[in-house]
Amino acid sequence: MARPEGEREIIARIRQAAGSSGDLLLGIGDDCAVYKTPPDRVSLVTTDTMVEGVHFDLAWHPPLELGRKAASVNISDIAAMGGLPRFALLSLALAPAFDGRWLDAFMVGFLAVLAEHGVALIGGDTVQSGHESVLAVTVLGEMAEAELVTRKGARPGDVVLVSGFLGEAAAGLALCRLGLAHEPDWQTLVAAHLDPVPQVALGRALAVSGLVYAMQDLSDGLATDLAHVCTESGVGALVMADKIPLSPVLRQAAEICGQSPLDWALSGGEDYQLLFTVGEQQVAELCTLVREQTGRELFAVGRIIEGQGVFLEEAGQRREISYRGYEHFR
Repeated sequence: MARPEGEREIIARIRQAAGSSGDLLLGIGDDCAVYKTPPDRVSLVTTDTMVEGVHFDLAWHPPLELGRKAASVNISDIAAMGGLPRFALLSLALAPAFDGRWLDAFMVGFLAVLAEHGVALIGGDTVQSGHESVLAVTVLGEMAEAELVTRKGARPGDVVLVSGFLGEAAAGLALCRLGLAHEPDWQTLVAAHLDPVPQVALGRALAVSGLVYAMQDLSDGLATDLAHVCTESGVGALVMADKIPLSPVLRQAAEICGQSPLDWALSGGEDYQLLFTVGEQQVAELCTLVREQTGRELFAVGRIIEGQGVFLEEAGQRREISYRGYEHFR
C-alpha cells in the first residue's frame, strides 16, 4: 500500500478511523478538543513516549500490537490511580520508511484498546521523523475525588501486594531478541511484552474499596516502582523473595535464556500489573472483595517499614534493591 501523500491525508485517515464521541463538544479538527468536566470529580492526565530502538523494535513488534501497547501503557497510568480513562491524544513522529499499511494496522490496534476501555481519540499531532519513529500518547481520565489513590499514602505496617505474575514482559522481550517469539511454548510471555493489559477494572475496584493506601503500576520493575511509593510516602519496604509471584513458564524461559527469573521480576519492567499497600487487618477483606468482583487473586510480597529504601530478603540475607529497575539516562 502506498504511503499517505502528506500530513493532511494522515490526519484525515486517523480522524475517519477515530470517529466521534458524544461526550465531546469539539474533537479532532480544531486547535483544541473541548469537553465538559462533571462536578465533584477530578481530572487525571498522563502522557508517555515510546521511541523506536528504545521501547520497541519493528523487527519483531507488529504494528497492530504496537498500537495496542501504545494505548495500554498510558491507560495503565489512569488505572494506577483508580480512575476511568476517557479521552486520548496521539502524536506520531513517523520514520521516512513508513507506509499506509503500517499506519492502518497501528491505528486498528490503538483504537481497539481505546474502545475496550471506553476512550475516545480526540486529537494529537503528526510529523515526519528524520530517523526512528516516536509515539507520544496522552490520556485523560476522571474519578470521584474521594476515591483517588496516589503513591503517597503507604504507612509502616502496611502489606505490599501485587496483582499478578511479575517478570513476564522482560522474559518476552528476551525471547524476541533470541528469535523465539513465534514458538508456541512462549506465547504468554511474548504477549506480555508485545500487548500488555492495563488493569482498569481492578484499579477501580481497589480505589472504590477504600482499603488501599498507596498504588502504582509496575512499569519499571518491582524494585524501582516500590521505591517510588516509598519515596513519596516517606517510608521503606521489605520484600520477601519467595513471595514474589513467578509463573512456571517464566522459570522455564529463564533457563533457556540463562537469566534469573527473580531479576526479571525485580528489574525487568513493563508488567503493568498494580502494586499497592493495604493495612494488615484489611488484606483478607480486600482479597475476598477483589476475588468476588473481578475473579482475580492478589499476592502479598512484603510490607512497609520505618526508614528509607527497599530491601529484599532472600535465603536469610537482606540487601537493598531501591531503584534497581529500568531508568532512562542511567
